[in-house]
Amino acid sequence: MAGDVYSLKEAAGRVGVAPITLKRWLLEGKVEEVPRNRHGWRLFREQDIERISSFARALPAPVRRDVPAERLTVASLFSGIGGFDLGFQRAGFAVTFQCELNRFCSDILSKHWPDAPRAKDIKEVSGAAIPLSDVWVGGFPCQDVSLARMGKRDGLRGRQSSLFYEFARLVGENRPRVLVIENVPGLLSSHQGRDFGIVLSTLAELGYAVGWRTLNSKNFGVPQSRQRVYVVGCHRDPRGPSAILFEPERSQRDAAPSTTNGKTSLSPFKTIVGHPRKTGPVTQAIAYCLYACSARHTGTDWSRTYVCYPKDGRVRRLTPRECEGVMGFPKNWTVPHPGFHDIEDIDSLRYHALGNAVTPPVAQWLAERIKSYLASHESVSTSCAAVAGA
Repeated sequence: MAGDVYSLKEAAGRVGVAPITLKRWLLEGKVEEVPRNRHGWRLFREQDIERISSFARALPAPVRRDVPAERLTVASLFSGIGGFDLGFQRAGFAVTFQCELNRFCSDILSKHWPDAPRAKDIKEVSGAAIPLSDVWVGGFPCQDVSLARMGKRDGLRGRQSSLFYEFARLVGENRPRVLVIENVPGLLSSHQGRDFGIVLSTLAELGYAVGWRTLNSKNFGVPQSRQRVYVVGCHRDPRGPSAILFEPERSQRDAAPSTTNGKTSLSPFKTIVGHPRKTGPVTQAIAYCLYACSARHTGTDWSRTYVCYPKDGRVRRLTPRECEGVMGFPKNWTVPHPGFHDIEDIDSLRYHALGNAVTPPVAQWLAERIKSYLASHESVSTSCAAVAGA
């Protein structure tokens, strides 16, 4: 502040919203624009802050969750086919909200969560439309940061991955206690790491302590090598992310057991299931990472995970139902409602949706860790209140 003039960040603090939310109100014309200095920076005076505060106070409050108070809740954005949702539900969370633009994925969500409130386009969602929830989860589109994309990566400037800013806008409006973001490892290196720095700094501006960890699904009972980055944010608690993401001691999932006498262990990709001299199918014990592509695509790791029939000399791809198992979903999870319009191309839609999904066992592990963190946080708060009242 200089002479009763405030910056955007200072004005947002006075109003009680995130800077990204205030900037959006200005850009969309929801509040009147303010003067700028010769460098183009906005200058807010007391009357501007009072006017914007009046607008903020008139906004509808977020709706209350309609679930038992003792049950933890999770809101899901960029929901896909519900990998996060299923994992958290298995850990005892109630799914309060979903947001998914893809028509096929939305149909799968409505099949498994028919009563959950659901939105399509995140750009059209307001914070007030999302029920108050303990945890928010979401994997914003990875196309513009993925190393699997040939050529130049647009990063957070890209049409798909820039939707992260919409996620941040909604977080700024509602401030959930914990949030989890999933994305491909390419996010870490996009634009020499600058895009990942933007993700971290944006969440920090919203009041979140942030941690991240790369987790491989094969270490959680999933028969697939699938590395993804998981970012955890805890509102106003710097110890939260590490308590959720990291165990205090090494567990069995951290490293394979060592072998004796210098013997090299056999790669799980070379370990097979089935007998090569019999008529039955033979496949790898651990599949390569499944990417979002159709059944006819041959240029990615889909084409490196085969089912072989050595005695007959036949080779085929994994079926969609087999891919559900490779991703950790129940069988027939991606079978849509009867009468879905694109039934002639249903296998391609299933392959694509599964390749974009979060593996439920990893989501469940994170949910259990978050559940323990929130329980300990509540017990500490209760103890502090008891001491204060003594």
